Amino acid sequence: MNRVNLQQIPYHPPIKPLLKQNTEQVSKQSFMDHLKQATGDELKISKHASERLNERNISISDREWQQISEKVFEAKNKGVKQPLVLLDQAALIVSAKNATVITALDRNEAKQQLFTNIDGTILL
Repeated sequence: MNRVNLQQIPYHPPIKPLLKQNTEQVSKQSFMDHLKQATGDELKISKHASERLNERNISISDREWQQISEKVFEAKNKGVKQPLVLLDQAALIVSAKNATVITALDRNEAKQQLFTNIDGTILL
């Protein structure tokens, strides 16, 4: 009988040209916009922290939340994992890694507390 030798040739899929991006639009975005897109840009509030904010009648404006978010993500980029955020009316413990507010105290209550397991402080 005749023998047939088969040689395997590796398959290489055809290279498709990349879709042309609108570079004008991309270049107009600021670094902070790119950072926000990459990080998810907003802090979440844990159930526990939400209860504490309500119990202690702590209200934080949208502008203040924005500042807190920006500073927490900035601290995260510098290696801070769990900062204490001090505001005029409140103290917040935040997990920068999870982008989550863990707990909240009003400033009078915070004066009597010892904070552990924090590795940074943000003053606003």
